[in-house]
Amino acid sequence: MAVGGGGVRQRQRGCSCAKADFFPEESFSSWSAYGRALRSTGARLADRLTSRSLESTELHEVRARSGADMKRDLTWWDLVWFGVGAVIGAGIFVLTGQEARDTAGPAVVISYVVSGVSAMLSVFCYTEFAVEIPVAGGSFAYLRVELGDFMAFVAAGNILLEYCIGGAAVARSWTSYFATLLNHHPSDFRIHASSLAPDYSELDPIAVVVIALVCVFAVVSTKGTSRFNYVLSILHIAVIIFIIVAGLTKADTANMRDFMHYGVRGIFSASAVLFFAYIGFDAVSTMAEETKNPARDIPIGLVGAMTLTTALYCVLAVTLCLMRPFGSIDADAPFSVAFADRGMDWAKYIVAFGALKGMTTVLLVSAVGQARYLTHIARTHMMPPWLAQVHPRTGTPVNATIAMLVATAVIAFFTDLGILANLLSISTLFIFMLVAVALLVRRYYVSGETTDADRNKLVACIAAILATSVATATCWGVDVKGWVPYAVTVPAWFASTACLWAFVPQARAPKLWGVPLVPWLPSASIAINVFLLGSIDSKSFMRFGIWTAALLVYYLFVGLHASYDTAKALAAESAVTAKVEEGDGKPAQGAVHDGEY
Repeated sequence: MAVGGGGVRQRQRGCSCAKADFFPEESFSSWSAYGRALRSTGARLADRLTSRSLESTELHEVRARSGADMKRDLTWWDLVWFGVGAVIGAGIFVLTGQEARDTAGPAVVISYVVSGVSAMLSVFCYTEFAVEIPVAGGSFAYLRVELGDFMAFVAAGNILLEYCIGGAAVARSWTSYFATLLNHHPSDFRIHASSLAPDYSELDPIAVVVIALVCVFAVVSTKGTSRFNYVLSILHIAVIIFIIVAGLTKADTANMRDFMHYGVRGIFSASAVLFFAYIGFDAVSTMAEETKNPARDIPIGLVGAMTLTTALYCVLAVTLCLMRPFGSIDADAPFSVAFADRGMDWAKYIVAFGALKGMTTVLLVSAVGQARYLTHIARTHMMPPWLAQVHPRTGTPVNATIAMLVATAVIAFFTDLGILANLLSISTLFIFMLVAVALLVRRYYVSGETTDADRNKLVACIAAILATSVATATCWGVDVKGWVPYAVTVPAWFASTACLWAFVPQARAPKLWGVPLVPWLPSASIAINVFLLGSIDSKSFMRFGIWTAALLVYYLFVGLHASYDTAKALAAESAVTAKVEEGDGKPAQGAVHDGEY
């Protein structure tokens, strides 16, 4: 064992489960050291709140903490199919019928367009970051560079929750469709444990087996997973094309006459739920570290995948509504029932087969993406660094992959996830909104170059954009009658964005690929994401608050002190005598005050 200059003990080689692999930092070296760290919590938190990492740190020093490098063998072709595989899963086969029947009517296709536009705006923001900072951390790394450690940790905790719950939901759906394919009831292959609470009594061993097999693929080889993924994705798209073509032969345009049965509110309420069908593309950005040519491959891969996905979703939605009157669409198996009622009962097997293919690719890409998120978080020591280790032979983060999929398997085995469906969308919309804010900060603020006056104008404009977006979403969420409130909030958002465009000079130009129409596109992304948040029920916000509070408890007692010591170590190793990370908080006694590093 070697002791780094900042008090972080680093294991030079090998993989074990010793205490030093999980808590090598000085603050955890003894109970007395931990007590001293806790007494310094206030000063350390003040320092971390304004800390910002440098791109070079994320690209070199932080990445080096994994030991072996990840293999760079992915191309734009791999990323397109990873994107398609990550996004097109169970959502389109279940949520379309549910929202068409109960919320939007045939206008569900517009709901998909609204969700798709929101997702595409977020894709643009993610793409610029992934090209400029091609590391495995995805949004965690981007937010750490632009908004600091604290916001990055809160965001990362929520995105990991979304991956675990989403993966578990898909795995349980896999079991249901598998049972349907074999002419069984969807719950026939689950075990009922009457001694457990109702929401946890339907045990699903098949979901656990599926997750275990996905784990094996994910840890063996990223390139091998990619090949398997795009073979399955091509088969899945072939099934979707069959559904569209066969369904349109049974179309009845009379079913579309009452197009906006539930009105505009129904369209946007459905959009908030259908956003779940687009979750997953952010996993592709975590693969930037394994991409051969990020500047070319990432824009083509991400934008291409989202364009193809949105087009397929819209056509599928139109096909379903043409086949059946929206009021009689089945909420659980809309396409299968629609084909059966139109005299094509045999087609339900093709639909179930396609759904299984789609859910398998979603699980594969989620396994790859969530492990890379956790790997980069662990590289910063906000999570135990044991999780950051990359296997030298496979070039994959084995420990992080297994840890995330074990958590997913436990949830999938016990939990009925219906009560958490909206929580998936709320956490993702929150992350996407933060990434758009981070892009504005990136373009308009460079430490040491931007003047105080321009910085203050930037803060004021971003605050105004957020405030007007929240005001619009609040009016919508509480169902304010009339158009007057929106005639105030929407022009105010436009004026805030126009002020940023006109009065604050951009401090940085993208080196390789940049989002067009800045600040308008990022500002629109903020507004749409916040607006969709306003369409989600209050109980989901309560669950979101509870999870975020749990994250803060972990951060204050563990993550804060581990990341603080790691920043000190980096400062000592770099022989930096000034701040290590940018911030105005005063350091604890005997500590290096962290600034930009």
